[in-house]
Amino acid sequence: MENLISNWCNTVKSLPQEYIFPEDTRPGDKIVPNFENCPIIDLEKADSGDRNDVIQQILQASQDCGLFQVINHGISEDLLKDTMGLEKEFFNLPNEDKASLYSLDPSKSCRLYSSSFDYAGETVHRWRDVLKHNAHPLEEWVDLWPQKPSKYRDVVGKYSVELRNLSLRILEMIREGLELNPGYFGDELTGAQALLLNHYPPCPEPSLALGISKHCDPNIITILYQEDVGGLQVMKDGQWVEVEPVPNALVVLIGHLLKVVSNGKLESAEHRAVTNAKESRYTIGSSINPRSKDVVIEPAKALLEKHDCRPLYRAFTYKDYHQVYKEKRGEGEPTLEVFKIEG
Repeated sequence: MENLISNWCNTVKSLPQEYIFPEDTRPGDKIVPNFENCPIIDLEKADSGDRNDVIQQILQASQDCGLFQVINHGISEDLLKDTMGLEKEFFNLPNEDKASLYSLDPSKSCRLYSSSFDYAGETVHRWRDVLKHNAHPLEEWVDLWPQKPSKYRDVVGKYSVELRNLSLRILEMIREGLELNPGYFGDELTGAQALLLNHYPPCPEPSLALGISKHCDPNIITILYQEDVGGLQVMKDGQWVEVEPVPNALVVLIGHLLKVVSNGKLESAEHRAVTNAKESRYTIGSSINPRSKDVVIEPAKALLEKHDCRPLYRAFTYKDYHQVYKEKRGEGEPTLEVFKIEG
């Protein structure tokens, strides 16, 4: 528990050495421009006769930088606010109410930790505390979730189900746009879900630190709720741009595995999280993953046949991918380079 930043961050006026990133990776004092014309897609239009237009917007944004925001997505404002409120309440609980969840073991299905999946092995720590737990099937995992706050399991359970349904809805539109076979994003590729609740406390020297270093998500798709405190940045056209929060919008990030399935047609969002000195930032990420580590990931055969093109990536198991991802510390291209077919 002593590693949790929220336990000691108020006692320091300068950033501890182990949290200072090298000059070439730290954010620095340079002002990062806003992501102008960040795609904001109205999903309600998909149900009112403009489905094809919405599908094309999703594909275009996914090809551009792998990130877009969605509005009128069907998740109520009350559920968003209630879930975020419970996250804040959880991270502000006394230590004795959280101690049983704290662990450095990344294999635990529900755990509270700091920085990244490999605190002991990393050379620089990230400025964040995290609660991560499996979420699907809900009945299989919910009893391992926090018992406090008292409404956590009920409200966050409803949220996780809604987010999973929304993820599958977006993936179905991507499937249609890529002209893949019906049911392509079935249980094998999407049968697991995890929630990541991130807390980024105020940082004494934000120019030297990162909440999350640059990476691509090791999954099919992520949906992120970031409320009203900014900090998410995405790489676009060779530079970092700030993804400004939009009230009640959700951020969709294309994962590495979906890039492979699309044979590189879709881009995986390379992103990071920066900190600020004034206030805490909280986010909730829902990650859709393959059902098991033995699932084979490969470019969709229907897509290769339709476009008469060769696969850019060899087939690999989700287990093999995760091993490489850990070795490469989540770096985007270096991870996928291992699986690329030369020539």
